[in-house]
Amino acid sequence: MKLAFGLTDFVVSTPQVVTIGNFDGVHLGHQHVIEQVRAAATERGLPTCAVVFEPQPREYFAALRGMVAPARLMTLSSKVHALAGLGVDTIWCLKFSTVRALTAEAFVDDVLMHRLRTAHLIVGDDFRFGCDRRGDFGLLAELSPRTGFSVAQSETLALDGQRVSSSRIRSALERYDFTEAARLLGRPYQFVGKVCYGRQLGRTLGFPTANIRLSRRPPIAGVFACEAITPDGQRYTAVANIGTRPTVSGVGVWLEVHLHKASLELYGLVLTVIPRFFLRPEHKFASVDALREGIAADSARALELLTA
Repeated sequence: MKLAFGLTDFVVSTPQVVTIGNFDGVHLGHQHVIEQVRAAATERGLPTCAVVFEPQPREYFAALRGMVAPARLMTLSSKVHALAGLGVDTIWCLKFSTVRALTAEAFVDDVLMHRLRTAHLIVGDDFRFGCDRRGDFGLLAELSPRTGFSVAQSETLALDGQRVSSSRIRSALERYDFTEAARLLGRPYQFVGKVCYGRQLGRTLGFPTANIRLSRRPPIAGVFACEAITPDGQRYTAVANIGTRPTVSGVGVWLEVHLHKASLELYGLVLTVIPRFFLRPEHKFASVDALREGIAADSARALELLTA
C-alpha cells in the first residue's frame, strides 16, 4: 500500500480505479464501496486509489464557523490501516484547504484527470465536490465523454431498512450500544494508539494505567469496562477512562487504561482498547483518596461485568 499526502508532485504513471470519501469508521457501507472498486480494478487490470481529506470537510467548515463538528469514529492512521487491509493500493490524503477553492470542473481536470489518470470512478450516492458543491454524480456523468473515464454510483448499503452511515454509528455509541455499533462497523468499535508517559499518578494509587493521547474528541466519554489487546495478541480485561481527567487537571483528551491481573511494560507499544460496557460519566473527585476509591470501585465493577 502506498500513502501519499498533498497535491505537490503527486502524479501517477498508471491509470487508476478511484473512489473518494471521508470513510470515517470504514464501516460496512464503506467496505461495500471498496469491494466494488476492487472488482472494477480486477476487471480492468488496474490499481486502486482511495482519496480522503484532512481535516474532513465538515470539520473544516465547523472550525471556520466556531462550531463543533461531529466526533470522529477513528483516527487518520486507523483509517489508513483499515483501507489498506481492504486491499486499496494507494491512499491519497489531500489537505482540504488546498482543494476547497477548486470548482467542480477544476477538481475533475486537475485531481481526477491530470494527477490520478482516473480510468473509472466509483462514488457514493451522497457524494458532492467543488467549492460550490455543484459537483455530484450527475455532473461526473455529464463530463464523462470529455474526461475519458467512466463513473459509477455505489448503491447504498442498508441494514434493517436503514442506511449504514457514520452518523448512525455515532448515534449507537452515544447510547453506549456497542453491539449495534459493531454490527454496523463489521468489527468492534475500538481505539488504537501508542502508549505514552503520563503523570504516573495511577501507579502511585495502586492502579497503573497505560495512557494514550487522543488527537480528537471521540464520540464517547466516561468510564468503561474494556478489553485491551497488546501487540502480541494477548487479551486482558481492563477499566478505562476516556476524557479530560478533571481530578488531575489534565490537558487534552486521554484514554487511560488499567489492565486487570497484568504487570506489563507498555510504554511505546501500540495498544488496542475495545469498550464493552459503560460504567459512569467522568467527574472530578474531591481528593486523591476519593479518586483512589473511585478507581477501585470502577475496576471491580468492570471485572465483574467482563467475567460474568
